[in-house]
Amino acid sequence: MRMLQIETPSREVLVDIGARVEEEVRASGVEEGVVHLWVLHTTCALTVNENADPDAATDMVAKMQALVPQHEPYYRHAEGNSDSHVKTSLFGPGLTLLVEGGKPVLGRWQGIFLAEWDGPRTRRLAVKVMKG
Repeated sequence: MRMLQIETPSREVLVDIGARVEEEVRASGVEEGVVHLWVLHTTCALTVNENADPDAATDMVAKMQALVPQHEPYYRHAEGNSDSHVKTSLFGPGLTLLVEGGKPVLGRWQGIFLAEWDGPRTRRLAVKVMKG
């Protein structure tokens, strides 16, 4: 297993980590199998979404802000980031992707993103590539 560090530039943003994941798969030498990704935090998550148009990621963040506002009168978590925990639970901390030809299997418009909900921060991402 390898550990990557991902720098996030703002409180809420989708960071395209596809190139980093592809490099880890390539470096592993695995041609066919799976790559497991897991963030080691409770206020950021992983997702696969469109990476051809950056507005898709911007729209996703805007929609999540509307669905789960940063401040609600019923939030009780003392750190003030309850919304970040909710957003992370909706997305999830892990992904498993197929590997074929030494690369993650993704559709034409798909990219791999770290969804930051409480940044900016340095995030840790565990990557395990397994031969299948």
